[in-house]
Amino acid sequence: MKIALIIENSQAAKSETVHAALKAVVEPLGHEVHHYGMYSAEDQASLTYVMNGLLAGILLNSGAADFVVTGCGTGMGSMLACNSMPGVFCGLINDPTDAFLFGQINDGNAISMPYAKGFGWAAELNLQDCYRKLFEGERGLGYPKERAEIMRRNRGILKDLKAVTCRDMLTVLKSMDQDLLKAAIAGAQFSNLFFANARDESIRAYLKSVVDARAPQTA
Repeated sequence: MKIALIIENSQAAKSETVHAALKAVVEPLGHEVHHYGMYSAEDQASLTYVMNGLLAGILLNSGAADFVVTGCGTGMGSMLACNSMPGVFCGLINDPTDAFLFGQINDGNAISMPYAKGFGWAAELNLQDCYRKLFEGERGLGYPKERAEIMRRNRGILKDLKAVTCRDMLTVLKSMDQDLLKAAIAGAQFSNLFFANARDESIRAYLKSVVDARAPQTA
């Protein structure tokens, strides 16, 4: 599984702590971590929590990522932004119990975590425990087990409902503020990671045109 990590500007100084905790848990399980930034508070390309959601939508709908790990100060803004995107089902995760229940009951494809609120001593251990509860073992089995079938049906109903209430990702990309889109994909590693992994050719082609138009022209 390809897991995308996205960190916004207010918490960029904690990027390496979050990245290291995620890799320590998921890489031994055979998953890949693709870090889309921010990488430090000094990065030229700055991501807001709104851009976190937009990037999550791009990566999940294009197939460039199978799962997104993101967050902000409280985790709330990034969660809301992610859930505004088609095909993205993001949970707010504060502790390992949240992670376990989200994975078993909701079986979404993104999580948002608080990287300021409650982020104190040994915070990296809480991060690792959350990732273990989420990524170890099979998700979507239900909890309690006797309600697994109704939970599975409800996930399908929610997915169908979101498909009706949201436009497709390509339409979103073409209709949105193009300056916001350009800023969201301006990260140093976006092109290298995205174009090597994206499977949806229509999204891939449109973002290639945006990237090419943004590139400085040579005489």
